[in-house]
Amino acid sequence: MKIQRASHLGWCFGVRDAVGLAKTHAAQGPITSLGELVHNAAVLEDLRQHGVMTRHDAGDVSTRRVLVTAHGASRRRLEELARAGFEVTEATCPLVHRAHAALDDLVRRGLHPVIVGLRDHVEVRGLAEDHPGCDIVLSESDVDAIVPRGGFGVVAQTTQPVARVRALVARLVVRFPDSQVVFRDTVCQPTKDRQNAAVELARASDVVVVVGGSKSNNTRELVATCSRHCTRVHHVDAAAELRPEWFSAGDRVGLTAGTSTPDERVDAVEEWLQRMAKDDVEIHGNGEHAGAAAAARATDSGAR
Repeated sequence: MKIQRASHLGWCFGVRDAVGLAKTHAAQGPITSLGELVHNAAVLEDLRQHGVMTRHDAGDVSTRRVLVTAHGASRRRLEELARAGFEVTEATCPLVHRAHAALDDLVRRGLHPVIVGLRDHVEVRGLAEDHPGCDIVLSESDVDAIVPRGGFGVVAQTTQPVARVRALVARLVVRFPDSQVVFRDTVCQPTKDRQNAAVELARASDVVVVVGGSKSNNTRELVATCSRHCTRVHHVDAAAELRPEWFSAGDRVGLTAGTSTPDERVDAVEEWLQRMAKDDVEIHGNGEHAGAAAAARATDSGAR
C-alpha cells in the first residue's frame, strides 16, 4: 500500500482561531458556547475539558459570558443575547463575516436575497435571520420554486462546493432571463482548496479515507466529491473506525480531512494506514498470505 495525503486538508485558520479564542476565554472564567463551536466531537470534548460548556438554547445557559460559534450568528440574534444580559464574544470565522457583509450589500442594492446552502445549518440560519423572506436553495428544484422578482442577490454557505453554487446561479439566470442576478462568491478559499485537492487525490487513488465529524458539512462534501472520482471512499471520525478489509495489497490510499478535523486525528489515521502498509511489505517479503495476517495486525494496532 502507498499512502498519499491531499495537498490541502484538515483544520482551517477559522477553526483554529475559534478554538484558540474559546480556550483563552475559558482560562479567564466560565463561558458557554451557544451551539457546537465546530462540528467535531473530539474538538468539543477537548474544549469541555478546558472549561468551555456547550448549550444549544440561551435559556439553558448558566454563565454570564457566551461564545458565538465559528459559524456566526445574525445581528438579530446578537442583539437578543445582549438584551438578555449576556457578555457576547464572537468566534465567528472572518470569511463567514464576509458572507454576511456581501448579503447585506446586495439587499441594500434592492436585490432579493438568495442563499445557496443547507436550510437547517447554523451558518445559513445566521445569514437568513437578518433577511426574512429570503430564498434558501440547494437543488435545481429549489431554484425552480422561486417566484419571479426584478433582481436577485446570491451568496453561498462558505462550505458549499463552488461548482454546485455556480450551477445553481446559472439555473437562476436561465429561469429569470429578464431579472438581474448578482452573485457574490462567498465560498471560502480553504473549502475550495480542499475540494480541488480532493478531486486530484481521488483520481489518483484506489481508495480514499476522509477524516471528520459526522455533523461536519464540509467533510460530508469532501466524501461526496471523492466518491465521484473513486469507487472506494470511507468516512471516519477516528482511526479506531478503520477496517482492514477496506484495503488490499498494493492499493493507492488517499487521505484527506475536513476543515474542523484536528491534526492529531489525521495523524492517527495516517499512522494506522502506515502500519497496514508496512504489514503488506513484510508479508509479501516473507512470502506469506497477506489477507488474514495483515488484517490481524492492523486490527491489533487499531485496538491500541
